[in-house]
Amino acid sequence: MLLSEFDYILPEELIAQRPSDKRDNSRMMVLKRDEHKILHKHFYDVIDFIDDDCVLILNNTKVIPARLYGFKETGAKIEVFLLKEKSDKCWEVLAKPSKRLKSGTVIKVSDELSVEVLEPLPDDGKWLVKMIYDGDILEILHRVGNIPLPPYIERKMSNEELRKLDFERYQTVYAKDEGSVAAPTAGLHFTEDILKKLQAKGVKVGYVTLNVGIGTFRPVKCDNVLEHKMDSEAFEITQETADLINEAKRQGKKIIAVGTTTVRTLETAFQQFGEIKACKSASELFIYPPYDFKVVDKLITNFHLPKSTLLMLVSALASKGFIFEAYAEAIKEKYRFYSYGDCMFID
Repeated sequence: MLLSEFDYILPEELIAQRPSDKRDNSRMMVLKRDEHKILHKHFYDVIDFIDDDCVLILNNTKVIPARLYGFKETGAKIEVFLLKEKSDKCWEVLAKPSKRLKSGTVIKVSDELSVEVLEPLPDDGKWLVKMIYDGDILEILHRVGNIPLPPYIERKMSNEELRKLDFERYQTVYAKDEGSVAAPTAGLHFTEDILKKLQAKGVKVGYVTLNVGIGTFRPVKCDNVLEHKMDSEAFEITQETADLINEAKRQGKKIIAVGTTTVRTLETAFQQFGEIKACKSASELFIYPPYDFKVVDKLITNFHLPKSTLLMLVSALASKGFIFEAYAEAIKEKYRFYSYGDCMFID
């Protein structure tokens, strides 16, 4: 299977730079697979498509302010993007411009936080650094860090209004457990009111936690898709959620995943244990056509980048032909794409 098979041309003006005025005002394309039919709705219409024969599973991970800006002693500006904590105060990061770094370089972010470069890592320009601070690192990051928006959303960090907007809107309303460096963007459309209305219809709602990593942004670089290796991402499933899903499956109910991260969490757990069970594990699962889904029946997701693993995942669920037909329709109808964009319900 060739990477070129998952390419498409997107006009740059369709890449959403800001969220919709209200979370649930985003447009929603509904793919009715049984009828091979495309409907054009808004996200607040989602209530009409989900009944009490479905269970909704969402990823409640919370984005940390992982993008830091600091200066070397020479005055050179450096951006540090936190990826994951490896041990006490030692983090794996991306940094740019990377060529200005060497072991022993100290980057001052603020009076309460500095970053000491320890050594380069062999994986894709990553570095191991030591964070120098006193107190709680998450509290400090909320004061001095920035929301780690993907590279296709352009921002001037001096714009305080946009900074506040991103802190609020690049986070789901049900975000709980901090640890992600990217938002599970399908969930950005949900409001507390939408969730209450679904529950009032008898729809059961459960949560998993998968900490989204930088792999979400990383392009597939090999021409043969099968040679691609996914970054490892930690996830957790509680006993409550495991019981909810297993009981739903016994009753023949449909599992609706909100976001590709939720899909990978559930399918990975089934692959590892042969069922959904309470666990803390990690996913390196790469889903592409053809794939036999064991847990997930339906999916709410955003529109994804060309040649991305996320586009391959949705192609596995809805068929590659139907997905590309839908994407062509979305471009024609000027849907807004990517993280802050509109969404799709694969029904």
